[in-house]
Formats: sequence, C-alpha cells, structure tokens
Amino acid sequence: MLANQKMVVDASRRGVLRGGGATLSLAALALLAGRDALAAQHAAQPSKDVEILNVALGLEHEAIAAYQLGANSGLLQKSVLEVAVQFQSHHKAHRDALAATIRKLGGQPVAEKSLEAYAKALNAAALKSQADVLDLAARLELGATNAYISVIPAMQDRELAKVAARLAADETMHFTALTSALGRPLPAGALSFGA
Repeated sequence: MLANQKMVVDASRRGVLRGGGATLSLAALALLAGRDALAAQHAAQPSKDVEILNVALGLEHEAIAAYQLGANSGLLQKSVLEVAVQFQSHHKAHRDALAATIRKLGGQPVAEKSLEAYAKALNAAALKSQADVLDLAARLELGATNAYISVIPAMQDRELAKVAARLAADETMHFTALTSALGRPLPAGALSFGA
C-alpha cells in the first residue's frame, strides 16, 4: 500500500504543477524568479498562471503543515527535530516566493488550511514513530522534487529554469537527508528523479 501512496503523491504533484499539460507562462516564471522587467516583456495568461501557482502554493502549505505535525508529535529526537524545522523554513521561503508572485499577477494566494485539516488529509493519526514521520516527509519531498523538475523543460529562459532547478534541488536535498535518516538506500540508478 505504501508504494501505491507514493505513486499517487508523485503523480499528483507532477500533474498539478503542469496543470494537466499547461505550464506556467514565461511572465509568471519571470515574476517567480524576481525578474519583473522580463515579465513585463512577455504576455501572460494571468488567471491560468495564478491557478497553477496556487496549486504549488497549496503543496507548500501542506509541506509546512507536515513538518509542524512532525514537530508537534513528540516522536522526533532533538537532532531530527532541528533538521525538520530547518526544512520547514525552506518550505516557508518557497511559500513566500509563490505568494508574492501570485500577488504580482493580480491574484489572491490560496489560504492555508487549519493544522487539523492537514492532519486528517495526511493521516497524522497513523504516525506512531519517528520513522513514520520521516517516511511521510520523504514521500512528500520526493513528490515535490518530481513536480518542480517536470516544469523545467517548458522554460525558454535559462534564469527561469534555474529557479525551478533550485526549488527541485531543495526538495531533493530534503528527500536525500530523510532517506538517509530512515536508513534506506539512496536511488541506485542515475537519473532517478523527475521520471
């Protein structure tokens, strides 16, 4: 069952950022990269971009909540808790960048849900050990890695591709650290992410 959950998370995150085949416009990606002048040069479909960015923002809200649930669980050793809080801070930075871009496009950033709503959606009641918490986080991070990698090919501007790659790198770093903490082997083959 765990393998099936992993595939669902991976597929949903990839598909969500692509918007079912639609990708972010160059203007939205330029805004996300902090390149307002470049954004002004390209016509965009702001409503479509806002929709896709809001889905990504929703996923960042979910990641922040997952780390909060782990922190609140009392299941994490002090050293693991410190790393979880650090990873959560990375997701907060991603959240802030996405929300700022949505506002620049004239949209309204999607609000985060209550911690209780995320607890229910993530089945936090099933978390009984540190390994359970780390497994949940690793699955979410792998899904995020694959999602961000999936949007890179659509980018014509190298700087914009770099932004998506940096987000994917953060997620990959998180996944790698969590996998190591779980005592699991890292992916054996090359080109394991984004497939």
